[in-house]
Amino acid sequence: MDKRTREKFKKLLVRMRAEITGEIVRHSEDTLSNSQRDSSGDLSGYSMHMADVGTDTFQRDLDLGLVTREHEMLYKIDEALQMIEEGTYGKCQECGQTIKESRLRAVPFAKLCVKCQEKEEAKR
Repeated sequence: MDKRTREKFKKLLVRMRAEITGEIVRHSEDTLSNSQRDSSGDLSGYSMHMADVGTDTFQRDLDLGLVTREHEMLYKIDEALQMIEEGTYGKCQECGQTIKESRLRAVPFAKLCVKCQEKEEAKR
């Protein structure tokens, strides 16, 4: 992969990282900074209905799941940025072949070529 193409992917990954970081901050502020009571808007001294509590709990769990997935995505992006610095970006970590640019455009943090990725997924 030539230097110009590596720089293009580096900029893409840095932009993705910034967007995901912003999403993590937003989700964290919305979910973690408010108590369940605060987020429901119930400021009375009375307890909430069990169905409302269940709905709110489900939404909090969903938001925390999103934050977890976003952190995993950040980790993959950071690994890809490190591989760019090391000069190994765009090479399949399984077979050593060059990962097609079309795959990297679709999944910029891909570590495996399509063939090796399919083999990996078949193992699961």
